[in-house]
This record gives sequence, C-alpha cells and structure tokens, in this order.
Amino acid sequence: MKPKKHIKGRGAQEKINNRFLKNHHETRDDFLNYCLAQGEIIDKPQTTFIETFPKTIVNKVTSPDVGMMYSLNPYQGCEHGCVYCYARNSHEYWGYGAGLEFESKILVKKNAPELLEKKLKSSTWKAYPISLSGNTDCYQPIEKKLKITRKLLEVFLKYRHPVGIITKNALIQRDLDILTELARHNLVSVFLSITSLKEETRRILEPRTASIKKRLETLELLNTSGIPTNVMMAPIIPSINSHEILPLAKEISERGAKSVGYTIVRLNGAIGQLFTTWLENTLPDRKDKILHQIKECHEGNLNDSEFGRRMKGSGNIADQIHQLFSLARKKYFPETQKVHLNCHMHEEYKNGQLRLF
Repeated sequence: MKPKKHIKGRGAQEKINNRFLKNHHETRDDFLNYCLAQGEIIDKPQTTFIETFPKTIVNKVTSPDVGMMYSLNPYQGCEHGCVYCYARNSHEYWGYGAGLEFESKILVKKNAPELLEKKLKSSTWKAYPISLSGNTDCYQPIEKKLKITRKLLEVFLKYRHPVGIITKNALIQRDLDILTELARHNLVSVFLSITSLKEETRRILEPRTASIKKRLETLELLNTSGIPTNVMMAPIIPSINSHEILPLAKEISERGAKSVGYTIVRLNGAIGQLFTTWLENTLPDRKDKILHQIKECHEGNLNDSEFGRRMKGSGNIADQIHQLFSLARKKYFPETQKVHLNCHMHEEYKNGQLRLF
C-alpha cells in the first residue's frame, strides 16, 4: 500500500471539524479555498498567532491521575504538531479544530506574567508547585520571540515560588540562568519528554520539536547545572516506540536523569480519526497492527477515560510494557527519589514583604 500525500512539517494530516460548532466546512475544496485565502499552498499551512486576554492564568487540575494540582499555559494550541497529543481536543473549546488548526492557530496570552504576579501576591494563595504547561508546550517555537515563559520564570523567582516544567524543546536552555537560581532554592524541577532515540520516529511523530540529539544534550546540561531533570517517555505507542524502553532508559540514566515515567497512548475524542489518517499517510503497512495493539491496551477501544487506568492501560500488551518499565527502573534508576519542591520560601517572602508596609 502506498502512503498518501503527506503534509510536511505537520502532525495532523487533515482539518477536523469542531464538534461544538453547527456550521463548518464539509469538503476538501472548502479547506483548499481557506488556505489559498491565507496566501498558503495546501502542503504548507501557515501558522497564525492570536492574542487573547484571559482574566486568570492559574488552573486547578481536577484529574486525579495527572500528577499536578495547578497548571499554567501561556499558549493554547501547539506548533510542535505531535500527532498523538491529548490536548488537541481542548482547542475545540476555543472554537477551532483538533487537527491542523491546533498546530496552526496558536492562542497567545501575553498578559500571563502580570496575571501570575497578581495570583502570587494574593493573601489567599498558598504556595503549591505550578506546572508549565499542563496542556501545551511552554517552549514551543513562538516562545523564542515572545519570551512569555521566561517572564513567567522571572515572576516565580521574584516571589520564591515553586514551579515545574514539562517540555520537549531545547529552547529551555536559553533560561538556564533563571533555572539555576530557582534550583539553588529548590524551587524548580523539569520533565523532558523524550519518546524515542530514533530521529526518524521523532520526525514523523513530533515534526516541529527539538531533535533527539538536542533533547539529550539538554537533559545532560540541565542536570550538570544542578537542575533536577526527569524524563517522560510519553506516550508509549505499541509497534512504534514500545521496543525502545530499555535502551532509552539506559541512555537517559547516563545523561543524569533523576527518573523515568511513561503513559500508554490513548486516542481520545477527535485524535482517533487524526491518528488513523496519520497512519494511512506515514505507516500504511503497519496501520492495522498498531491500531489493533492500541485497542488491546484499552479493552477493545482506542481510548479509555477511566481514571487510574487510562494512562497505563490494561491487558497483556500494557502488562508487558509495565514489566519492561519496572525492569528499566530497577536496572537504571535503583535509587529514584521524588523531588519535593520548597513551598515555604514563598510564604516567608510574602510575610516579609507585608511587614515592610
């Protein structure tokens, strides 16, 4: 089977209609006209950036199996274009689609640093680690120009407040000066997302992310600079990167990673259709096998929404992956310790500031 025409530099290979909107384009011709109206060609849909003006910026996370209580997203939508990204569905709440629009219509919150400062100054706020980002990558390409994430880190440092970061972009190296100072007070931890050691796999899965080489270099640099850095191998996709668990664990342990975590891919909402189309365009000969194995991990479905089970899956394939990770941790991370960030310094800072007045 020959692969279909591939849209280079994009994860999604189609525009997905927003399920919340009654009126939308139905044909490929309509989408082509849309692209032409923007001065684009169909194979190179351009990215546009839309400024938004939120009234709050810190979100309480209610999902019990996510591993964070508060998150902050300076951007909505993500140009990295990871085809499996669970956050794609959230773009529908902004009036856009989960497909190409998720990675080509980026919402920007330029007032995020001011909103964060207001939150941290509040007398009712009690310090607890805030994660950058819980939804889309805070170091996606536009951050190089806008520097919103850097300004946020400056606010965290100013108010001596703990912050966690998860990213797959080497741009985090730019902020080494601030991160080093935060780490000196035990106020920061970083999770790097590394899904494969193979650049070809990275290129098709995560088309606009940092290369594997740059991510490994970033991991080593952060750890040698005293910034506690962990790795998330997420998601594990059967027959795409599931065979890389042990070699990847070995590599990142040698680069200084403090721990390794994982999730199994789940294709929730519109992502099932997107991923299926992506397989038809990139890995047509393995499409049926991959989809079948994903379903085996989720009781016959492409997605499982059950808290506590949805991230790790169930069944024989999920058990095999779990056993491999148990072996990897035992062999390469025998003394893993969870990082507990300093939540006391912020309260001391606020109290000291109040006394000044």
